[in-house]
Amino acid sequence: MLAIDLLALVVLAVSLRDLSISGDDWIRFGVLALGSATQTEAGREIERLRWTAAEGATYANLKSMWIFAAVLVLPPLLAIGITALSFLHSGLRLRRTAPHRSIFSAASVVVGSAAASVSLAAVNPAGHPGYEGGFIGLIAVVVAAVAFWFVNYALVVGAILLSNPETNARKVLGRSSDHLVVFGALGLGVANGALLMEQPWLTVVLLITVLGLHRALLVGQFQFAARTDSQTGLANAVFWHELAGKELERAQHGETSLGVLYLDLDHFKLVNDTYGHLAGDQVLKVVANELKDDVRTDDLVGRLGGEEFAILLPNTSAEETSQAAERIRRRISRITANVTTARGQTTVEGLTCSIGAASYPAAGSTLDELLLAADTATYAAKNGGRNQVVTAPAMS
Repeated sequence: MLAIDLLALVVLAVSLRDLSISGDDWIRFGVLALGSATQTEAGREIERLRWTAAEGATYANLKSMWIFAAVLVLPPLLAIGITALSFLHSGLRLRRTAPHRSIFSAASVVVGSAAASVSLAAVNPAGHPGYEGGFIGLIAVVVAAVAFWFVNYALVVGAILLSNPETNARKVLGRSSDHLVVFGALGLGVANGALLMEQPWLTVVLLITVLGLHRALLVGQFQFAARTDSQTGLANAVFWHELAGKELERAQHGETSLGVLYLDLDHFKLVNDTYGHLAGDQVLKVVANELKDDVRTDDLVGRLGGEEFAILLPNTSAEETSQAAERIRRRISRITANVTTARGQTTVEGLTCSIGAASYPAAGSTLDELLLAADTATYAAKNGGRNQVVTAPAMS
């Protein structure tokens, strides 16, 4: 971290060699600084939650939209100024962190910006600072964007892994959707830079558009997270019941059949007692993945709590529902889960489950009736010796 901080200071020292800053540069600097601050304030509450949730992993945001635009159209010293102001404002308004962490994050972006500037100058020397169109201009900004992303990403990932070697590497590397957010921000940075050079007033339209999309996407993202079980990635009980009710309405209107499965892992307390709750959580995730892989695209798998799962099977007859339950039971029995315990890596196998199956309209005409029928059938399976499927009888 100290090495990167020192390297950023070297970049700053080099940028001081060129102090030829025009009045237009200061105007563009002010527009970018104001835009960055406005975006931070508009999404402050949601971004604070995202920042907290990203602890121990890379944090994807739209800050690059303003910083990369500054790299494209401003002298290096002013581009560094945008980076400093952006991180200072975020640190004060989103989440206060240890100074050395904030400084390192800003320094990594400064180094990435330097790599982008070098790339721009190498591909299209006459067009930087500024934005030059045409094919060469396109190649230049693409190469610069990749350099900006790669250097910053590699430095942040490296720092996280070095500071905490036991961190889950997959979590640190981030999801592909996070990288798409970053590249989207860089693309917006290119558009921002082009507008600043040609039609500065249109940056206001771009800012309003970004704010609207940013807030709508993040709110939707958190709504989805609130409906998802954090341990397994499945629909949680509330969301599963909501969607199951809507599917039942479709079945009623279309006069089609529908199946419901209740699955309860047998003797799962023994797994927790033997290997620990952390290992138990890992086993639940493996089971969830097996269930998602087994069902069809339009089926819905949810976790009701503990070791209990529910599966909704639209457009499925009573016979098909029972067949699906038996297929799932056999699949669970073949699971081999590699888990981490206090004593190291081990393997959990020999899992079994009891499944209750109920079908609409035979076992019930309302969601409550179907759920009660499936739940009762699950208890019958467990009382009958476990590791079996019991189908709820048709209503008389």
